[in-house]
Amino acid sequence: MKNSLETRLGIFVTLVILAAVFILDIIGGPERFTKGYHLHALFSTVQDLKVGDRVKMAGVEIGRVEKISLDESNNTVRVTMKIRRQIDGDPIIVKTDSIAMVKFTGLMGQNFVAVDFGSPAAPPAENDAILKTAEQPDLSAIMVKLDNAAAGVQNLTKSFTPDTIDNLLGPLTDFIKANRDPLTATILNLQGITTQIRGGEGTVGKLIYDDALYNSALGTVSNLQFATDDIKLTIADARKVLDQVNSGQGTLGKLVKEDKLYTETTLMMTNLREITQKINQGQGSVGKLINDQEFYRNAKLSLQKLDKATEGLEDQGPLSVLGIAVNSLF
Repeated sequence: MKNSLETRLGIFVTLVILAAVFILDIIGGPERFTKGYHLHALFSTVQDLKVGDRVKMAGVEIGRVEKISLDESNNTVRVTMKIRRQIDGDPIIVKTDSIAMVKFTGLMGQNFVAVDFGSPAAPPAENDAILKTAEQPDLSAIMVKLDNAAAGVQNLTKSFTPDTIDNLLGPLTDFIKANRDPLTATILNLQGITTQIRGGEGTVGKLIYDDALYNSALGTVSNLQFATDDIKLTIADARKVLDQVNSGQGTLGKLVKEDKLYTETTLMMTNLREITQKINQGQGSVGKLINDQEFYRNAKLSLQKLDKATEGLEDQGPLSVLGIAVNSLF
C-alpha cells in the first residue's frame, strides 16, 4: 500500500512538472518572469509568427515575442517583443537603427524575429521604442511562383508532340537529303585540309608545325628586350644628368642653379643702358660725334672743299695736284 501511494505521488509530481513546462512554453517560458524591456516592430505580414516565439540577434536568443496585434491605422501588424537586459552578466544592447525581420529556421521550422546589431555610433533603443523592419520573402508566394514555373515547363514539354518535332526537323532533314553530295564533298575537303595541316603542309601547317616562326618571334622578343635594356640605360643616364643639373654640377648645372651668370648679365645690361643713355644725351666722344651738329657741319664743309680741289686734278701734274689740295684745304 505504501509503495502504491509513493508511486501515485511520483506520477502526480511528474505530471505537474510536465504541465508547468507546457504552460511556461505557452506563455513565453522563463522570460515571462525575467527583467527586460519592450520593443515594437511594425510588419506588413508576420507569416506564421506566434506569441512566445524567439527573438534572436546573430543567432543568440535575446527575448521572446510577447504580443501580436493588428494596427489598422496604417494596415500593419504590431509585434511587441520583450528583450532581456543581459545574458550571463553581459548586457544586451539593441540600437535605434537595428532592423527587425521575421525569419524561419527552415522550410518546416519555427518562425522567429531576427534583430541585427545596428551601427556602432547609434544610441541604444529605449523601452517601447519602434524598430525599423525589413520583410522576408513570403514562402507561400515563392512556392506559388515555383508552381507556376513548373506548370509552364510542363506545358512547354507537352507542346513538343511528334507532329511538332517532325515539323521542326522536317525541313532540316529534307535539306540534308537534297544536298547530300555537296555536303559529303565539303566534309571530304575539310578532312583533306586538316590532314595537310597535321602534316605541316601549307601556310597554316607551317605556322603550326614549323619552328621558323617561333625562332623568328623569339629573336624579335630578344631584340626588343635588348632595346628595352638600352632604353633603360639611356633613361638612367638622363636621370643622372638631371640629378647633376639639379645639384648644380657641371656647366649646365651652374647656369641653372648659380646666380652669378644672371647677376653679370644684369650688370652688363645695366651698363649698356647707361652707355646708350649717355650717347643719346651727347656725352662722351661717341655721343658728341653722333649728336654734335657742329661736327656734322665741319665734316660737310671739308667734303665740299675736297670736292672742289679734285675738280682740276685731271689736267695737273702730281706736284701741282698736291699743292692745289693743300691750298684748298688750308
